[in-house]
Formats: sequence, C-alpha cells, structure tokens
Amino acid sequence: MAKAPKTQFVCNSCGYRSAKPLGRCPNCQAWNSFEEEAPSVVAPAGRGGYGGVSGGKLTPLSSVGRREEPRTSSGVPELDRVLGGGLVAGGVTLMGGEPGIGKSTLLLQVADKVAASGGPVLYVAGEESLEQIRLRADRLGVTAELQLTRDTRAEHIAALMQEHRPALCIVDSIQTVTVEGEGAPGGVAQVRDGTSMLTRAAKETGTSTVLVGHVTKDGTVAGPKVMEHIVDTTIFLESVGAFRLLRSVKNRFGQAGELGVFEMRGEGLIAVENPSAAFLAERPVDVPGSVVAATVDGQRPMLLEVQALASKTPYPNARRVVVGLDPRRVDVVLAVLERRLDLTLGGLDVYVNLAGGLKVPDPGLDLAVALAVYSAVVGRALPQNVAVFGEVGLAGEVRSTQMALRRAEEAGRAGYQRLVVPPGLEGHAGVKSVEEAVGAVWRGTEHSRAH
Repeated sequence: MAKAPKTQFVCNSCGYRSAKPLGRCPNCQAWNSFEEEAPSVVAPAGRGGYGGVSGGKLTPLSSVGRREEPRTSSGVPELDRVLGGGLVAGGVTLMGGEPGIGKSTLLLQVADKVAASGGPVLYVAGEESLEQIRLRADRLGVTAELQLTRDTRAEHIAALMQEHRPALCIVDSIQTVTVEGEGAPGGVAQVRDGTSMLTRAAKETGTSTVLVGHVTKDGTVAGPKVMEHIVDTTIFLESVGAFRLLRSVKNRFGQAGELGVFEMRGEGLIAVENPSAAFLAERPVDVPGSVVAATVDGQRPMLLEVQALASKTPYPNARRVVVGLDPRRVDVVLAVLERRLDLTLGGLDVYVNLAGGLKVPDPGLDLAVALAVYSAVVGRALPQNVAVFGEVGLAGEVRSTQMALRRAEEAGRAGYQRLVVPPGLEGHAGVKSVEEAVGAVWRGTEHSRAH
C-alpha cells in the first residue's frame, strides 16, 4: 500500500522547506514565516509507462529551426545594455532592489518611452494608487498614454494581456499578485504560481513583461528561489552614492553580468554614458597615494581611483583598513611590497579605498593597490596620464587579467596615454614584476604606450 504524501512547511520569505513548522527559519532567520503546503500526489508507475502514461514525442536537435528573438528598445540605452540589446517579445524580467531606490521611477520612464514609440503599455499598480502614479508621471514628464489597473489577480492580469496584447506589461510588485485559492498574498505559493501564470501569458501573447520584486534584508529577491528560475532575466538596482547601478545576474537572451549606471535626479534616473569620467570627476591632482585603475565590473570596463594613505601608528599593532576591495588580496599585496621591495610597513597604519563607493572584487586591481601604497609611503605622486591594471602574485610577478584589451581601450578613450600593464597585451610593453612597475611609472618612457 502506497504511503500518503507528507505535508511540508515552507518559509514564505526564502522558500526553505521543513517537515515541521519552525519558529525561526534556519536559512533566512525570519520569525514565524512557515506556512503549510499541500502535498503533491504522484500516480504510481504502471506497466509500460509512468503512472500508466506513455512518453511524449522526441525531436532531434538537428531538425529544430534557428530563430532570433525579436527585440525592442526600451528607450533607455543603459537598460538596453543590461538586457543584452533591448526588451524581448515574450520575455519576462524580474527587477529587484531596496525600497525607494528608484525601480518604479525607472520603469515608469521606460513605459513612457515604449508607449511613445507606438506600443501599448499595461501598468499593474499593486502598491500605489493610480493618483500616486499620476503624480510621479507628472514629475517625470510622462506624456504617453498608459493603461493602468489596480487589479492584482493573476487571472485577470493574464486576461488583460490576452485581450489587449500590450507591447510591455509592468507588474509592481509580484508580491501583491494573488492567485485564487492559493492562500494569503505574498506567500510562497502565491508568488510562485502568480509568476508562472504571468510568464505563461507573456509567452502566449508576445508581451515583454517586467515584474518588480521585493528584497530581503540580505539583498536577495524575496520569495521562493524557484521564481528566479521561472523568469528569463533577473536584474538588480543598487545604490552607490549618488549613482544607481543596474546589474543583470541572469539572462537567457544575452550575457549576464552587464552593468548600467544611472544618476538619480529630480527628473528621474538619468543614464550615465561615461561612468569612468563620472567616477574620476573629483580625483585630486598630484597627490601621493592616488592611482587610476582600469577595472571590469561585470562585463563593463571602467576607470576608478584607488587611494592609499600611510601614517605612523600610535597603536602596538598597525591597522589595515580596506574599503571597496577584498581585504585579503590587499594583505597579500602589502606582504609582497614588504618582501620584494623592502618597503617598511610594520609601524604604519595603511588605509586603502576604492573611491566612489563601489565594491569591486577584481584581481586586476592588485597592481593599482601596490602602486598606490608605494606612492603614499614614499610621498611621490604618480603622473596624471598613467593608468594601471594587473594581478600581483606572491613572487611579486604581474599576471595577466581578463578582458585586458577592453580595459586598455577604455583607458585610451579616457585620454590615459601611458599604461602600466602585464606582459602580452598587443600594442603595449608590459611589466613582469612590481619592481618593474614602480620603475615604469617614475622613469616615464620604457613602459609607455607603444606607437
């Protein structure tokens, strides 16, 4: 006799499953977040098939046709970059971000651009009244006609998509969408089934759909993890000082890891077309400890400033303070400087900062850290037209980095004619060690850009 399926309890915050209800979720630490989930019944396998059902039709890969997914520009170039070229017909995008960071603002701007180009836009307002959306639209200068609704029932939203066939559907937010008979709004089953129903409707109607998702305290999208597997693209909007960074962490229609940069202003989110110039705008001139580094964040090359400061410590043990970089990699670079360059750091507090508020775990910043610390200790500023990148090994060697050519091109586009780089980069004489890098910076000619 077959055993009856067991009841499971699911955390409505992160989707963690347990055989019994728990007061606190061991995965996300949320209190009183477990809800009972009805067990699924699977028919037993019978003779000649699984549960008496025969297998489906098989299709050879060679007989499957090739089809390029049609794309439509969102009207915002930085968003198009992150999406891999624009909105895909029938594609579903999940956008996450902290409350008040600008998700609704950005999407309302996109809705205006798409509607102005002739495509009808359906905007599902689950968290705000229609009057609030009108006020934001007036502030942003939205002039296109948008179709608004406060009906958050998934079945009704899908029906509206079938009836009106909009070019773009924005659901703000997916946690407010309800499915009949699936429990309280925002629960695991509601979010999962609502996402599945809207995704199916988007595929059937060819509607580009954007779902806004809440985030948990650790910055991940709230709700079951299966929601991120259902959608085609997952992007996150995060705040860095006065800038907003839009990152793609999953993209079935393009390359994940793309980065878009925006600046928050009174008229909305404004795309920053040259992030390197924006992040280097306040860089001090002729100050020891300041180095321009060519780095890569995701798939986007940028120029950032690495700063270092060394001061005599009043404490028995010298302090090491690192902001925006990997502290362990900085410790390795400091050890290499002491061992290979005989640079005395034992009695000095060393502070290393990646200016601008970014956090970039890029090994290619090692050489910039080494030169910044050396510059701060000896009190010599680097020439203004020098940019550097490269990974530093324990033997003091300078190693190659990923996307080296794109880093060099970005530095050249920004006007930095002298590059201190690892060996092997075409068109550039490289440095093999940290000692050579130090000599290349202050001698000025041996390792300047080849012409």
